Amino acid sequence: MNEILNFIYHRRSIRKFTEQPIEPEKVTELLKAAMAAPTAMNTQPWQFVVVTEEELLKKIRNTLVFGKMKAPLAIVVCGNLGVFNKRVTNRFWVQDCSAATQNILLAAGALGLGSVWCGVHPIHTFERRISQILSLPEEVTPLNVLYIGYPAEEKPARTQYDPAKVSWNGYQKADVLSDRPDSTS
Repeated sequence: MNEILNFIYHRRSIRKFTEQPIEPEKVTELLKAAMAAPTAMNTQPWQFVVVTEEELLKKIRNTLVFGKMKAPLAIVVCGNLGVFNKRVTNRFWVQDCSAATQNILLAAGALGLGSVWCGVHPIHTFERRISQILSLPEEVTPLNVLYIGYPAEEKPARTQYDPAKVSWNGYQKADVLSDRPDSTS
């Protein structure tokens, strides 16, 4: 199997971490990977808040219903809506920041780290509370929280490929698969 595809299939959400802190140079590599992501019209609307202080991590964990993981590091991926000078470009901040998020998750795996993505946007309560905890300015919206650390669990590689969720040359219901190139009918 292709080495890159194999790596992608091995990337899994890790929810149990050791207490070992992440080296600053690894954090820098994660952020470099994030900022290598594609972005609509090269607006680069992302802002990243790196959190290592236990008190702030605890407040973040207490805010997110599904974000109770105890990791030594969180990176909060935010969209800076203040960077937009054209109305159309501000509509792509979620996609741009999501691409940066995926790069961080993949880079974490490449560095021997585990990670998990916890959504913040578009839940206004979560957005407001995370913004307060991190003193974000009004034009900066938190998209998600990524918990990162050395994994204390292992998960097998997988793909969740489902051919019923794929249509060829136009949308078809899941039971109409005859136009698929790999169809056996």
